[in-house]
Amino acid sequence: MRVVVWSTGGVGSIAIDAIRRRPDLELVGVWVHSSDKVGRDAGELAGGGPLGVAATNDADALMALSPDCVVYAASGPERDGAAVPDYLRLLGAGINVVSTSSTSLVHPPSYFAPDWRDQLEAAAKAGGASFYVSGIFPGFASDQLALLMTTQSKNIRTITASEVALNDHYPVADVMMDGMGFGRPLDFEPMLKTPGFIEMAWQAPIYLIAQGLRVEVEQVRGSLDRRLTERDIEVAFGTIEAGTCGAVRTRAAGVVNGREAIVIEHVIRMARDVAPDWPASEFDATYRVDIEGDPDIHCVMTLGDAEGHGAGHAAMASTAMRVVNAIPYVVDAPPGLVSSLDIPTTLPLYAFD
Repeated sequence: MRVVVWSTGGVGSIAIDAIRRRPDLELVGVWVHSSDKVGRDAGELAGGGPLGVAATNDADALMALSPDCVVYAASGPERDGAAVPDYLRLLGAGINVVSTSSTSLVHPPSYFAPDWRDQLEAAAKAGGASFYVSGIFPGFASDQLALLMTTQSKNIRTITASEVALNDHYPVADVMMDGMGFGRPLDFEPMLKTPGFIEMAWQAPIYLIAQGLRVEVEQVRGSLDRRLTERDIEVAFGTIEAGTCGAVRTRAAGVVNGREAIVIEHVIRMARDVAPDWPASEFDATYRVDIEGDPDIHCVMTLGDAEGHGAGHAAMASTAMRVVNAIPYVVDAPPGLVSSLDIPTTLPLYAFD
């Protein structure tokens, strides 16, 4: 299968390296945003040896290669606003797309922009292509892992999926500072504090779980908590000064039968000593699924080395492989917008060395 990777950031670089190792996938093109990367070998941009594939910012040239699938891994503050026009062009041209960029599309029916969703669906159907979004959280840990655990359940009262992560490795200042409020005083209002934003950001995995279990979500409730750091912290996007936000905690709860029954919690720190009373992890990231019911179920999944030596690589690798491993299944899927409920378990073909 002929594959194009869209962006060579952390996730895109991992995708490039993964594709080069797969006998069933061929990397035929790579899109880059920065002009100084144009013409450079994609393998070298991904931190490996040369692949003989030159990076380009010419989307038309990449589409002319007639790839079977595009791995879309671009990120940034615009996210969906910048990505949706690309998706529409690719899908309309009959090119399947797997993406880590538009996380609210892990469950297309609940997407916050119905007009965009309808346009994407129409383009996919017209082009005979499929579109799939996943990652680790939102993605596997916040939906499929929870649903897998429920296969042991007789009855369920609540499901809580949570992530505890150290994100000092994430380099995009706009997202971290303006979007989430890191490095800002508590009177600064980040995008996360916009009324309804948390509900919008996390409703997709809530509704995906609900659809999988055939229950109706009556509403989604969101909350935000932030904590200050008492010292300067050096992170990938700069310095977080003492007295500014060093930890963020969000919670979104789907109400079922009048009670908060499907809960997504997210704790991000810039250093392990900030907000010591919050849930903590000694790994890159810890993901939990806690089910109150018959029986009570508690599942903990960790990524990376103990004490966080992976510097975020594990979470990025998991995110990338969720969509790279999905390529054959998405190519075979019926045209349209698909979720993890619509395709088989995306087993990693040819993963053993």
